[in-house]
Amino acid sequence: MDLKFSNSRKYISISVPSKTQTMSPHIKSIDDIVVLGINLSRFNKLTQFFICVAGVFVFYLIYGYLQELIFSMEGFKSYGWFLTLIQFAFYSIFGLIELQLIQDKRRRIPGKTYMIIAFLTVGTMGLSNTSLGYLNYPTQVIFKCCKLIPVMLGGVFIQGKRYNVADVSAAVCMSLGLIWFTLADSTIAPNFNLTGVILISLALCADAVIGNVQEKAMKLHNASNSEMVLYSYSIGFVYILLGLTCTDGLGPAVTFCSKNLIRTYGYAFLFSLTGYFGISFVLALIKIFGALLAVTVTTGRKAMTIVLSFIFFAKPFTFQYIWSGLLVVLGIFLNVYSKNMDKIRLPSLYDLINKTAEARKSRTLAQTV
Repeated sequence: MDLKFSNSRKYISISVPSKTQTMSPHIKSIDDIVVLGINLSRFNKLTQFFICVAGVFVFYLIYGYLQELIFSMEGFKSYGWFLTLIQFAFYSIFGLIELQLIQDKRRRIPGKTYMIIAFLTVGTMGLSNTSLGYLNYPTQVIFKCCKLIPVMLGGVFIQGKRYNVADVSAAVCMSLGLIWFTLADSTIAPNFNLTGVILISLALCADAVIGNVQEKAMKLHNASNSEMVLYSYSIGFVYILLGLTCTDGLGPAVTFCSKNLIRTYGYAFLFSLTGYFGISFVLALIKIFGALLAVTVTTGRKAMTIVLSFIFFAKPFTFQYIWSGLLVVLGIFLNVYSKNMDKIRLPSLYDLINKTAEARKSRTLAQTV
């Protein structure tokens, strides 16, 4: 927005950029919400909700299935960083294509900021992918549900923040659920390794930081999602490429994947494509219905991912997985409730007692009549 002042005539001229210049192509304008060529604005709210939910579940369930399928391939578990390299390459291409669809193609966020974001993105996705070489897929998903824990720890020790009872209770539930789930996994899972727990924990820490950095940069510089994707993933691609080259990890990975082109590069392409499309529907869900409903839907999706993982991929099972998973879900609910106390009003003990007394009184009157 440009403001021009004139002392002689004392007027203010305000020019506002066009909607297509400032909005992401995921959501093209305030009036028209277009996702993957589907104009959701033509449908009523209920239909929009079902389309978004279907998109989130379909694409992210395929994403999770392909990720576990790739790592179930014999000999691939040590090439998690190479899979991340391929994923970053595809995301960069998708971001470049998407950026061509908007009028304003200028880079708004400074290069130094993108270098930091790219480093954190590499840590988040690279460590998360690599952890699957040491953990069961359900364990990894449970850990990814608990991003609140490192966020709160960082807030306390770095910014000196104080949290309310609901937030603390959420963190306690998530922590207990994680410990219980991990102990169950270590007892019955043949491929459990403490290295995987360390890797996914570091990935969570990086993920907790990157969200704040991305949000601040995009609001400060009014950047689009496509710009963020293109530059953060392309710079991250260079980081991983240099790392693999320096550690001699690139040659063996390329040799292995060249022997299984479809099961590696083919699956990795579909894995990246479905992840990218899934993001589109999550953004639309947030845009139309808000973050509260979006968190609820994505949490349900993660629960379904864990169920399908046990169905499609043979692995040992114990009921401790269910109880510990429910503890984590309770923690997620408490976290969402804490952020939306003005929208969600749970009945107090006093209200419940009053309602019970009124119900008894009405039944007594009915019997008297």
